[in-house]
Amino acid sequence: MHFINFSCWRRSAALISAIRSLPVKRLLCSVGSEDDTIFALSSGQGRCGVAVVRVSGPESALAVRSLTRGLPAARTASLRSITHPQTKELLDRGLVLWFPGPGSFTGEDSAEFHIHGGPAVISGVLQALGSLRGLRPAEAGEFTRRAFYAGKLDLTEVEGLGDLIHAETEAQRRQALRQMAGDLGRIYQDWSVRLKRCLAHVEAFIDFSEDELVEDGVLNDVDTAVRQLQTDIENHLLDQRRGERLRSGVQVVIAGSTNAGKSSLLNMLTQRPAAIVSPTAGTTRDVVEVPLDIGGYPVLLSDTAGLRDTTDSVEQEGVRRARQRVEQADLSLVVVDLTQLPSEPRRVPVFLSGHLKSILEHSSHRRECILILNKSDLISAEHKRSIQTALEEAADVPPAYFLSCHTREGLEDLLTMLQNRLKTLCGDPLIGSPSLTQTRHRTHLQKSVEALHQYYEYRDVDLVLAAEGLRLGLTSLGRITGRVSAEEILDVIFRDFCIGK
Repeated sequence: MHFINFSCWRRSAALISAIRSLPVKRLLCSVGSEDDTIFALSSGQGRCGVAVVRVSGPESALAVRSLTRGLPAARTASLRSITHPQTKELLDRGLVLWFPGPGSFTGEDSAEFHIHGGPAVISGVLQALGSLRGLRPAEAGEFTRRAFYAGKLDLTEVEGLGDLIHAETEAQRRQALRQMAGDLGRIYQDWSVRLKRCLAHVEAFIDFSEDELVEDGVLNDVDTAVRQLQTDIENHLLDQRRGERLRSGVQVVIAGSTNAGKSSLLNMLTQRPAAIVSPTAGTTRDVVEVPLDIGGYPVLLSDTAGLRDTTDSVEQEGVRRARQRVEQADLSLVVVDLTQLPSEPRRVPVFLSGHLKSILEHSSHRRECILILNKSDLISAEHKRSIQTALEEAADVPPAYFLSCHTREGLEDLLTMLQNRLKTLCGDPLIGSPSLTQTRHRTHLQKSVEALHQYYEYRDVDLVLAAEGLRLGLTSLGRITGRVSAEEILDVIFRDFCIGK
């Protein structure tokens, strides 16, 4: 405990901060009572060979004793008969594990029952636990919530755990594992420590500079540290949404004119008849979405209506939706029918450039585009080489790939390029600093940068308002990890300046 001589505090900025921002134990909504012992099936619903029922809370030991007549050795799997505590009926024989707190996932006394995964067995064990006084079924996510409250995980690690559970591709798994290991949280925690130190020094200068208890030049050191921190956060924000894109999936849209082979391409990539293919123009009216795993990267692939002028009201709506998807896409696959190109190869680049402008509309989208020249089986090899030569000499046309959805010729080259482009869009989750994965993180970081601007705005006008900017920035950083405490600011003041002895 710190003993503060309040008589020496003048404008008391740090004291006001401490009173207003006392440590908050609960940053999320509490469910039930923290004194309750909770239980739930942790291994997922449905029939399985082994099911895991988890128990956590002060009555966990009672639950184990009531169902198995004794506690096993800590962290040791023990084969036990599991019986109903009231009827003494045998429910199952399974493994029982005991994890005394704080050395458990939740930080509380915890236990696990590894039982056979039949519905009747699971139901019987859950009913037996529910018959005990002080035990109740857990709410969704409550075990992880208790781990957060116990300081076992910060919010970024909690989110990483959730992402790992929902990961569908290798790249998503790697990113989630890295975040769950605390790599992202450590970056934000380091920034919080640096900003905390800056704030403590400014508040100490406000309250004690006239007593010459604070060294000269401390504000200049703060200026340098805040400027570097602001640069680090801004650089972190310039990640082109790689982590968020990897977490939620890359939006890839197949676009082009009618009968270019868009639906055929979708079916070939998905390896199933996901879309109707017909020689009749305008067959696809609505957006057809299919989730894919391409090279370990998650993709939401969308087939869209052919872009053309039409008087059909339904097709007009399909064209409108297609253009909307192109605007929202992370990557567009523009499919062109080779048989519809100009017969003179030298005129092809100009034609394709105008065609791309009509489909993508905004030139900024052209760098996120792959041009696919379909139906290559319908032209001669010599004509194909002439077109390829003309395109290589053109500067305003993106890389083009020849493909035949009929013979599958060119598919491997297209998939290789697509995988490389996805890697560029999502990044390698194992290389470099971890990327932002949540819109929530980006919002709080942007607010933190705005707050640091407030420090510079009031630095030479009103130091109390400048300190408030640092405090707001620190609060925004703390909301990312779920750890905000004014007491830690006071700790820095006393440690660095030895004030209040």
